[in-house]
Amino acid sequence: MKRALLLLLALGLIWLQPVPAALAGPVDWHEVPTSADGRQWWDAGSLRVNRNGNLTVLSRFQPAPPDDQTPNPDGSEPRPPASDLYVMEIDCGQRLYRDTSINGIPQWGSSWQAPARDDLISATIEASCEAGADLLAGF
Repeated sequence: MKRALLLLLALGLIWLQPVPAALAGPVDWHEVPTSADGRQWWDAGSLRVNRNGNLTVLSRFQPAPPDDQTPNPDGSEPRPPASDLYVMEIDCGQRLYRDTSINGIPQWGSSWQAPARDDLISATIEASCEAGADLLAGF
């Protein structure tokens, strides 16, 4: 009985130990040409082909600062707008995309979209598809 109790206690202590944080791989950010809408980067290290045969990539978008933004009272430059992280699924054949995650929040059932006149998204799709061509060829 004592052995069983000690075993349960030991297993309980092991179970309560903190799990070490998973280490994220290095990012390899590539910036696409800036537009009036802001700046955008894509991570070459995140390129993957998903089970649907589409490319996925981590991207980061930073909106352009407002035109009327003034310097801080102390004369320093104002902080740039915060950026958002997106996981994009890209259909390279049709040049369509959908956001499957925004800032870590899954976007269940997101719709396929054409980049339309969004130069940042168009450039991200082009650069990602070009970089992921070998991955897609092996699928």
